[in-house]
Amino acid sequence: MSKKKKTVFVCQECGYESPKWMGQCICGAWNSMVEETVQAPSPASVGLRSDEVRRRPAAPQKIAGVSSDRARERMHTGIGELDRVLGGGIVPGSMTLLSGEPGIGKSTIIMQAAQNIAQTYGSVLYVTGEESEEQVALRAERICRGISEQLYVISETEIEAVYDAVCEMKPVFLMIDSIQTMYSSALDSAPGSVAQVRACANRLMRVAKGMDIPTFLVAHVTKSGELAGPKTVEHMVDCVLSFAGERNQELRILRAFKNRFGTTSEIGVFEMGAQGLKEIEDISGRFLQDAEEGEKEGSVITAVYEGSRPLLMEVQALAVPSTLRFPRRTAVGIDASRLNMILAVLERRAGLSLTTRDVYINVAGGLRLEGTSADLAVALAVHSTCKGKPCSTRTMVLGEVGLTGEVRAVANIEKIIREAKRMGFKKILLPKSRLAKARSVGEGIELIGVKTVEEAVGAY
Repeated sequence: MSKKKKTVFVCQECGYESPKWMGQCICGAWNSMVEETVQAPSPASVGLRSDEVRRRPAAPQKIAGVSSDRARERMHTGIGELDRVLGGGIVPGSMTLLSGEPGIGKSTIIMQAAQNIAQTYGSVLYVTGEESEEQVALRAERICRGISEQLYVISETEIEAVYDAVCEMKPVFLMIDSIQTMYSSALDSAPGSVAQVRACANRLMRVAKGMDIPTFLVAHVTKSGELAGPKTVEHMVDCVLSFAGERNQELRILRAFKNRFGTTSEIGVFEMGAQGLKEIEDISGRFLQDAEEGEKEGSVITAVYEGSRPLLMEVQALAVPSTLRFPRRTAVGIDASRLNMILAVLERRAGLSLTTRDVYINVAGGLRLEGTSADLAVALAVHSTCKGKPCSTRTMVLGEVGLTGEVRAVANIEKIIREAKRMGFKKILLPKSRLAKARSVGEGIELIGVKTVEEAVGAY
């Protein structure tokens, strides 16, 4: 008599396991529980095939005696913006997760990187689980100028077959498009399930670390924009990249959310075209190219410091009489709670009545602002649209706004001022506490220091 198999219900969003079906998981997701069979641990389920030999345990070493030279030897992708986000290039043996919405350009950017790496370093293996070899070849012909003889492709979804191909070929770079399509024959669950994604990612991590092959994994996102699959995958990989942008627009923004070999504040900006993705090196000029010269109501130029460079951009505000019981607050590009705080400060400290107005804030260009250096610009843009007072597009505004109405200092203000000077700005409104530092690099620019939001409203 056969023994009954034991099953559990696994959440496809967070990986939580329950002995019974639940309508809502503890993570808040509805109808995400899927029944899966519990299996005894096997060599394949822990990342090893039955015909593989376990390596001997590594002996402890003194940290002082461990060389870090290998991690410094980066593999350059030939795409400057991608190398910048990765921290200077791809580290040997690292594993990177690239996520983004469908059609945003994930397959395009890894194909361009694969072409450059194949021409420079050697054989590259592109594993596709979503397309045929013919479809990948058509994309390569469209975006690559002369396909490299070292660029290989295989259409496969079984992770054991992928492992065999990697062992036989021993490429210098490996790409998996996408991790959700991979499955292990040792598991009964469907491809894309938590168990399959976790097992395949673990297997690929052993390939990357054991064979010293840098690996890129393409991943899908959920409807809310979060990475699909279990969170354990994000902990396994060395770098998590997010590719964002509007599919009906040309601009694409690459951002790192995790990077063990570099900073997580760098961004790369690309422009999508018929021949693939094109790097945008002068990002400030790209964001400000549509800003009209002269004066505009509700438009203020500000700057943020991302990673190792300053970015200048336009903050737009619109306030209109509300027909709703509770006025609407809409923010695109900035945190909504931060906007509510700034509006409260304007009402309390600047005497601006907003209880009967809908307020809309937009950061032109599609970039999402991180940090607090644009607070004062948002406040002045809202004040401008409420009072009907035009703002000069040749004046830049910097500063964090506190709850007491004070204008607080921002980091890297000297580098931001150098960028503003390069872009031709003649006037900068900034925190008074940073006025002395700013004067050392702001020759030829009118610098106005302010202590409070009230002073900024009067000085702008």
